[in-house]
Amino acid sequence: MIAEIILNSNAKDLNRIFDYTIPKEMLNKIKIGSRVFVPFGKRKNIEEGFVINIKEKSEFETKNIISFEDNIFLNEQKIKLAKWISKRYFANLSDSIKLMLPPGTTTKNIENRIKEKTNKFVYLKKSEEEIELEIETKKIKSEKHIRILKFLMQNEIISATELEIFTDTSRAILKTLEKNGYIELIEEQVNRNPFINKKVQKTNKLSFTEEQQITYNKIQKAIDDNKNSEFLLFGVTGSRKNRNIFTSNRKSFINRKNKYCIST
Repeated sequence: MIAEIILNSNAKDLNRIFDYTIPKEMLNKIKIGSRVFVPFGKRKNIEEGFVINIKEKSEFETKNIISFEDNIFLNEQKIKLAKWISKRYFANLSDSIKLMLPPGTTTKNIENRIKEKTNKFVYLKKSEEEIELEIETKKIKSEKHIRILKFLMQNEIISATELEIFTDTSRAILKTLEKNGYIELIEEQVNRNPFINKKVQKTNKLSFTEEQQITYNKIQKAIDDNKNSEFLLFGVTGSRKNRNIFTSNRKSFINRKNKYCIST
């Protein structure tokens, strides 16, 4: 199978499709929207690109895709929108595609991209009964060691940073306890999505006010009548209506300030 790829480049000469062969081991993993890494020309550096289509064969001699990124932020619909933006505003397709990517993931330098946050968490390695016995028999004498272990017995899992704050200790003391087999420090991914465990109650669609309904009816009528009309919409700052222009024959909103469009 062949992937049609747009290179992540601002150069106008590279604003075109390049065909690359999808290796057998990647066939079920690479999809439209995948970010891939490919050899290009005589350059030693690997180039980054986006898959915008997949087909069975190519009329050109092709090279293999070297690797791909597991996270897929794009899909066919977003690629289609990027193509429309590129054609409508004479922009590079790669620049239009990057508008569809989440903040922090557009840079070509992978090291500079936002990564999932990780943190070190502290777990008890010995049983609570064994620890309590060693405290009673004075095998564990350090006040700070006892403070940490008792805090963990009461609170179970906690990050190393928070544990240091709550017990007024240091990472060096935690390392000593880890070395002696009382605790273990494990690096784990921190969930950065604030809504993952939050239940959001679904509400009904809001109705237009009388003034909004009149405005909407006028715009809708212009669209239905195929009239080349323009409407200047006013709104409160931050409402995303400020200085919007709607052109009925184009059937799209154009925001002058933020330079984006939304197809209706």
